[in-house]
Amino acid sequence: MKAFIIDKYKSKDGGRIGQMPLPELQPDEVLVEVHAAAVNLLDSKIRDGEFKLFLPYKTPFILGHDVAGIITKVGARVQRFKVGDEVYARPADHHIGTFAEFIAIREADIAIKPKNLTMEEAASVPLVGLTVWQALVEIGKLKKGQKVFIQAGSGGVGTFAIQLAKHLGATVATTTSAGNMELVKSLGADVVIDYKKDDFEKVLHDYDLVLNSQDGKTLEKSLRVLKPGGQLISISGPPDPAFAEEIKSPWFIKLIIHFLSRGVRKQAKRLKVGFSFLFMKASGEQLKEITSLISSGIIKPVIDKVFPFESIKDAITYVESGRAKGKIVIKMK
Repeated sequence: MKAFIIDKYKSKDGGRIGQMPLPELQPDEVLVEVHAAAVNLLDSKIRDGEFKLFLPYKTPFILGHDVAGIITKVGARVQRFKVGDEVYARPADHHIGTFAEFIAIREADIAIKPKNLTMEEAASVPLVGLTVWQALVEIGKLKKGQKVFIQAGSGGVGTFAIQLAKHLGATVATTTSAGNMELVKSLGADVVIDYKKDDFEKVLHDYDLVLNSQDGKTLEKSLRVLKPGGQLISISGPPDPAFAEEIKSPWFIKLIIHFLSRGVRKQAKRLKVGFSFLFMKASGEQLKEITSLISSGIIKPVIDKVFPFESIKDAITYVESGRAKGKIVIKMK
């Protein structure tokens, strides 16, 4: 089958389109014919070895973390899905590979595609949708009347997070450029800050929750906009000791991760706020919750561009530029 292959971390060619064998189907897996796959900054980071320390992949491997397609085969123990089902998913870590004509995915990680979405729209949802759900609902427990600061509101995570936070009844603040202000307002943002003109730390005060997706300097400033007892959830690092325990890291990795987040944890403690790192997990059950919100029109995917599979390197480069409004999608079929 045709696939986008990584032969070597940090390779000069950045990956290549080539042939790989069809995946071998395990009893608890389904084989999905890929119709569309979204590109995420995570793909770039995995390709460049940024997470190799705690998320190593044996080369050659196929890149890609988001998929929408049709089931063509089911494993012997699969009970909830059948051949012909239209599904979408974020495959689990160590089981990625959506930039290909086919992928085998665990039954537990997939959900039926929302009927009101195209394959391209559906492919844009799983990674950002699950990230936002786990940050705002599972960890942050965001409630009606609370205030949340969502960084980079016009990005893939931001566009989804604003909509979910408004549905939960929160007051939403975000940052974006002047050209994207109307977009984030249309999604429900209450306070919109032009990051090129204004310092959000001087505008925002006494927030309950921050979803951090930016650099270390922005993270430190974000801690200071929280009220005592507030919480910052970071999806861009640094990883914390709880994460090291969760992935069952060896002792020396735990030690490295401890020191990576020592400074920010110390600062959070001094400010009497919480800090946690989120590396989202695959979940078909949570995707079903998200599906119901999409089916009822509460959340609508935001897509910037759709690239053909042959232009996948251009798509990754565009995501790396940070200019995308919403998600970037690869069309396979």
